Amino acid sequence: MKKHTPYQRVTLARDAARPGSNEYIDVLFEDFFETRGDRAFGDDGAILCGIASFRGIPVTVAAHRKGKTIEDRARYNFGMASPEGYRKFQRALQQAVKFKRPVITFIDTPGAFPGKTAEERGQGEAIARCLFELSAAPVPIICVIIGEGGSGGALALGLADKIIMLENAVYSVLSPEGFASILWKDASRAAEASELMKLTAADLHEFKIADAVIDEPEGASAPMYVIGRTGDRVHQELSVLMQMSPAQLLRHRYQKYRNI
Repeated sequence: MKKHTPYQRVTLARDAARPGSNEYIDVLFEDFFETRGDRAFGDDGAILCGIASFRGIPVTVAAHRKGKTIEDRARYNFGMASPEGYRKFQRALQQAVKFKRPVITFIDTPGAFPGKTAEERGQGEAIARCLFELSAAPVPIICVIIGEGGSGGALALGLADKIIMLENAVYSVLSPEGFASILWKDASRAAEASELMKLTAADLHEFKIADAVIDEPEGASAPMYVIGRTGDRVHQELSVLMQMSPAQLLRHRYQKYRNI
């Protein structure tokens, strides 16, 4: 791995030029069909859900979506989902269980939307319900952290049998700025906070939270290389998980999180 400070990796994880979930879905999946709405309040574009074919395997796909242009970023609330986004994911997950489809998620969010309207519509319950549903889903679940993995907003899509992280992705209980604000009342100490938080892919792999780390070389062709390598690793992990019975999957998942 290249030498970067933890906060430099945070900056890279947030870089708007990084491939987002749309690029991964466009390259890795065929016949993607988006599903919308939570059947209770509305649709939230910050969470993208659908069904697709992954190297000949029918799968359910879910992802945080930030957008590239400033207009799209505003439309998707910079990847910060509201309760209806998480309830849409619950619908997709329940459908995956019904039709015995593996689930592949892509995480890239600074966190769930913390605004008053989200809290009024049950933000905490919606995230908790995602964790409940994921923990008991008798199908293979693979999570790929492609950028930021912030707080419960990330964890709602991240309780998985296998967690794959990109080299410059981060995964943490909150942002370094938030950590510094709480600990020192000074958000400008975010770089110092990043050192303490152990949020890099290397840290999380060492702690056995991340199961694999995908290298991110530099250069013009790097994004396609990284997406391709990510797809290869997802296929490798999925091939093993699909050999397990539902009971074995649930035991394996339970033990993974007990060990953490």
